[in-house]
Amino acid sequence: MGWLAVLGDWAIAAGSFALVAWRPTVWSVAIALVLLGGRQLGLAVLMHEASHGSLFRTRALNRWVGRWLCGAAIGIDIERYRSHHLAHHSFTGTDRDPDMCLVRPFPTTRSGLARKLLRDLVGLTGLKRIVGLLAMDFGFITYTASGDAERISEPPPWPERLRVGVRRLAPGLLVNGALFAVLTALGQPMLYLLWVAAWLTTFSAFLRIRAIAEHACTEQGADPLRNTRTVRAGPLARLFVAPHGVCFHLEHHLLMTVPYFRLGALHRVLVERGVLDESPVADGYLAVLRRATAG
Repeated sequence: MGWLAVLGDWAIAAGSFALVAWRPTVWSVAIALVLLGGRQLGLAVLMHEASHGSLFRTRALNRWVGRWLCGAAIGIDIERYRSHHLAHHSFTGTDRDPDMCLVRPFPTTRSGLARKLLRDLVGLTGLKRIVGLLAMDFGFITYTASGDAERISEPPPWPERLRVGVRRLAPGLLVNGALFAVLTALGQPMLYLLWVAAWLTTFSAFLRIRAIAEHACTEQGADPLRNTRTVRAGPLARLFVAPHGVCFHLEHHLLMTVPYFRLGALHRVLVERGVLDESPVADGYLAVLRRATAG
């Protein structure tokens, strides 16, 4: 199931490139950008699964696939991500949660959320993410997978900073270079710009919506049945903003090593037993966004 998910994401990405190569129109480019942004989020979710050791049976395979076939393609270092993310699981909904910055702005107004999504879709959020990733890689700020980075007051000397920064950048450069080389070998080097454009735009928007859905506007505190949300997602939502069972986030926080393809079954068991009767379970992502814009 791990290989099926990884190869499936890359197959949809390949189909998106093929669509534009076959019919290079405004509409095909728009469709490709949406599909690629969704698959980039899918790779992020699979990297997250691998960081929990639940994508494959062995630790080595989780680390290798999570790094080279998932995280590196979208600029995420699985090792640093794992440390940050396990702290999030340990302290969810408390002042020690490193992802609280994703929760604090909500609820907001509809116009406020619209402005955030517009910044995502025009690429401003993506450009800001590039600056942040480079600043983290070269030791200017502390690592974060969310947003609360801090300036490093006494960074290491420049030779050490350059050595570490290049080492951290290398996986992403190698994987993206390989993708560009494959497209060039197929006679379509310009298609690589679709990957970059999706990462800067639709990926940012899908990532934001997913992040809002998971914990925003839930009860703060250490109870996972109150501080985390599950969303009942339809087929389109699962394709774009909720790939690989990420919509079952409450279930994931209850038992974080349950693999993605078992989370739906776990949800059904919890519903049957009445465990989720008082928990934040939403009927779709539009319902979540309405709740998040109640301010």
